[in-house]
Amino acid sequence: MKPLADDELMRRVRDGELDRLGELFERYQSPLMSFFYRFNWDRQLSEDLVQEVFFRILRFRATFRDGTPFATWMYQIARNVRVDNFRRRRPESAFDESFQGPADAAPTPAERVESNQEEALLRQALDRLNDDQRELLVLTRFQELKYEQVGQLLDCPAATVKTRVFRAMQELKQVYFELSARPRRAAGPEPGMQEA
Repeated sequence: MKPLADDELMRRVRDGELDRLGELFERYQSPLMSFFYRFNWDRQLSEDLVQEVFFRILRFRATFRDGTPFATWMYQIARNVRVDNFRRRRPESAFDESFQGPADAAPTPAERVESNQEEALLRQALDRLNDDQRELLVLTRFQELKYEQVGQLLDCPAATVKTRVFRAMQELKQVYFELSARPRRAAGPEPGMQEA
């Protein structure tokens, strides 16, 4: 039997088949976790925010309208959850290194070191972008939403989203290369410098 499409599952949840929400949770738990994690770098907080999204989906299920793609509707809720969380707490820049993305073939130790260094640089570069730029890149590059979907979220044309994403990518590249060009310094003052 062919699995139901997301929109159909959500229609059924809206119409009272609440157990169907579990299927949507299984499909979107990991992408939502990734979405939140790229903003706060905290695994536990990201898990809590995913739970909050699904709580709100259940609570506001009657607002889901036919013709609205489920993913677009869900990410609008996720954006609201993220903003509400940001207002409650100041973002922390500490990374949760225990979080691993989807499992791929096991990399060699050298590949892991290089990958970890590149990921740390990417995290730092993302953190230096303004919130709007980071959100655009997370939605389009990491969550793989189409420009039309993001346009619906942001209430602007897909062409505007495409332009903004291009500019955000240019900024990310510039920040990334600036960070990667910096010499790595050991802890402590530079030679010849005295601590204040």
